[in-house]
Amino acid sequence: MVEIAQTHGYVVNQSARSLRLRKTDTIGVIIPLAHEAGQMISDPFFLEMVGRLADEITRRDYLVLLNKVITTEPGWLDRIIQSHRADGLLIIGQSTQHEALNSVADTYRPMVVWGVPIPDHRYCLVGSDNHEGGRLAVSHLIARGRRRIAFLGEIDAPEAAQRFEGYRKGLEEAGVAFDPALVIRSHYTRGDAQNAMESLLASGVEFDAVFAFSDVLALAALTTLQRAGKSVPRDVAVVGFDDILLAQHSAPPLTTIRQDLEAGARIMVDLLFRRMEGVASPSTISPVELVVRESA
Repeated sequence: MVEIAQTHGYVVNQSARSLRLRKTDTIGVIIPLAHEAGQMISDPFFLEMVGRLADEITRRDYLVLLNKVITTEPGWLDRIIQSHRADGLLIIGQSTQHEALNSVADTYRPMVVWGVPIPDHRYCLVGSDNHEGGRLAVSHLIARGRRRIAFLGEIDAPEAAQRFEGYRKGLEEAGVAFDPALVIRSHYTRGDAQNAMESLLASGVEFDAVFAFSDVLALAALTTLQRAGKSVPRDVAVVGFDDILLAQHSAPPLTTIRQDLEAGARIMVDLLFRRMEGVASPSTISPVELVVRESA
């Protein structure tokens, strides 16, 4: 009976004297940040993604339960599931928790994850082509005559790793040698990106472009360059990733790789509700688009 309940999006009320089923009419939205405890839900990407998910969820007359998870203790996801506070879960990002997601995927069906394909993943996945996005960004910069292109961001988390691989692929296709000195590690916060850019400028390493992991980091780079007396894009071109709402309002407006967050949120919620009804739902990876504005 428990298996039947899980298949159809119900949870079992373990505290009841007799076994019965109940629904909460609530969807849990979880942001796992084991890889980056300092990143906040107020990050513009999370605000936009959570907002779009909330719109889709409430349109179906369900409530939203938001949870930021920074713990790495085993069983954190099982405890959330067993709390019976939501009929289904939407996970924004895999962080370092691929194994935790896989561990529940075979028995807990009403779960959809935003992220990138990882070998042997068994959970339902929705995401964008991060590798192609990185390649497009670098190819665009090279077409504009840039050869010393810095990568700003982390390279370990799943989405970051694929964007970095795309960066390297773009260089390789153009016959431009990869230079480790141009890999500028930065956490996902604006302040850390500013510090990383200041260090790059002080190092004396020559660069004429920056491809940042996200628009948040790209906007931090743009501001730091301008404060240092650099003209964007004349001296240094800047490209971001995501196309958050702020990207078109910077000065100059930010060239970026657009992933369709509105469509992504809609697909995630559609697939989740299908899984809550016991219907099979395959993973979906959507194409990305280069949006050319004035920063590159």
